[in-house]
Amino acid sequence: MDVKEGTTISGFILLGFPCSREGQLLLFGLFSVLYLLTLMGNGSIICAVRWDQRLHTPMYILLANFSFLEIWYVTSTVPNMLANFLSDTKVISFSGCFLQFYFFFSLGSTECFFLAIMAFDRYLAICRPLHYPTIMTGRLCARLVVSCWVLGFFWFLIPIIIISQMSFCGSRIIDHFLCDPGPLLALTCTRAPVIELTSSTLSSLLLFIPFLFIMVSYTLVLKAVLKVPSAAGRRKAFSTCGSHLAVVSLFYGSVMVMYVSPTSEHEAGMQKMVTLFYSIVTPLINPVIYSLRNKDMKHAMKKLLRT
Repeated sequence: MDVKEGTTISGFILLGFPCSREGQLLLFGLFSVLYLLTLMGNGSIICAVRWDQRLHTPMYILLANFSFLEIWYVTSTVPNMLANFLSDTKVISFSGCFLQFYFFFSLGSTECFFLAIMAFDRYLAICRPLHYPTIMTGRLCARLVVSCWVLGFFWFLIPIIIISQMSFCGSRIIDHFLCDPGPLLALTCTRAPVIELTSSTLSSLLLFIPFLFIMVSYTLVLKAVLKVPSAAGRRKAFSTCGSHLAVVSLFYGSVMVMYVSPTSEHEAGMQKMVTLFYSIVTPLINPVIYSLRNKDMKHAMKKLLRT
């Protein structure tokens, strides 16, 4: 599967999870089920918010948009992964690789911004309850949603365009299940330290700026909640914020392992497992987290199932 040294290549081979043919078929079945469950879970949240008038509030509108984002996020990787399980060559075209690269990282960037504005919404609702209806209007909510999508899809655009214009030599094998910048840059004909530094800097800024914003928001929320005199009020506030904090912890915890620490030192197996967790497992369990800890959402889900 190697290409002679010094030749420019037109496609890549995604190794994915090498194993026997029976193992590949087993993985195909497993990830097909996980993908369908993810689509159903996030789709049910979108439908519940759409059809239940009580959920037509900024908090749930943001949650529905987040679920819509999760559907596309998991779709940027899983269908190609499923095709690879059934393929003998496991080849992805040059354009297909960079399209996946662009959409996967753009959707991931959008998710970081979404988690930040959802924390901002909780801050306003708990710390500024009297001003919340006048501040978090439908227009502002729509603007925040659009801003997240625009920022997310422009954040990595220039580095991706530059990397796509580079020449790739030697082996065209990527020991991953998706087109990741680390393995791609390792296949370039010449080292590109400026691009590597730029990608690393953008990744760090993307992670730390929204994360710090989230932490500051929830620090202020915690201070406000602790001042609530009734235990029932405190429990309700913690329950409302707890699900979002759980999602933030799962996503940021795994992503930071990959993109803040030096990726070149990670073993390929470790890279795959961590990427698998934040790109496939978290979109699967997020609907469960939000549904289990929210009475209004549970009621809307039951109502949806009865229709």
